[in-house]
Amino acid sequence: MFVDTHCHLTLLDLSPYEGNLDQALAQARLAGVSKFMSISVDLDDHIALAEIAACHDDVGYTVGVHPCEDASTMARATTELLVELAQSDKVWALGETGLDYYHSTDFVEAQKHCFARHIAASKIVKKPVVVHTRSARQDTIDIIRAEGSSHGILHCFTEDWDTAKAALDCGYYISFSGIVSFKNAQDLRDVVKQVPLDRVLIETDSPYLAPVPYRGKSNEPKYVPFVAKALSDVYDKPVEEIAAITRQNFENLLNMK
Repeated sequence: MFVDTHCHLTLLDLSPYEGNLDQALAQARLAGVSKFMSISVDLDDHIALAEIAACHDDVGYTVGVHPCEDASTMARATTELLVELAQSDKVWALGETGLDYYHSTDFVEAQKHCFARHIAASKIVKKPVVVHTRSARQDTIDIIRAEGSSHGILHCFTEDWDTAKAALDCGYYISFSGIVSFKNAQDLRDVVKQVPLDRVLIETDSPYLAPVPYRGKSNEPKYVPFVAKALSDVYDKPVEEIAAITRQNFENLLNMK
């Protein structure tokens, strides 16, 4: 059974389901998805996500602020508040946090400080941190090292092997999205081959980045098996084995103390 380790359940296009998230989750379960981690991009997301998780035993969520938010929004994410919001057993991780210089370099220092506070909170509550990095690979690794972070995920990984190895050496897991299935992603697949299977996770990042054969359409958790299929081709292992390995990896990550 598959785990979607990174989906945005509050952002899904639910028009095929008459606006009903329960139906979308039911379709994902029929596709073999047995666990979902829904990701916060803003501190207030935890309100809706807590309600969703309370209704579904197989759904957990994160608390945190995405690095593309503005500086005032990131400033709200104090270590103390993140720790407070992360107390529920249904909060499985902190984030997504990290650095994004692709969309904006207006708030670089705010991003760095916010990222560091998420790491500090994750260490206090002993839950992993979900890290977004784009056009900021070196600074991302530098902060992970400087803050002594060893319990986390580099999500939707698209960087080079040096970045992957640096994160792996820190104790991180590497999560791959539908991008790994794209025809023009051979460089990424070459990196995947070098990542130890016991440190690999799969995700949709839905509603974004739908895998082949749904590329260009709205993504949803039921498509995570196609990410596993792309990885099975890279590692030359059955999809079922990739599903079992990545599920166990996620359990290992959540159970780290």
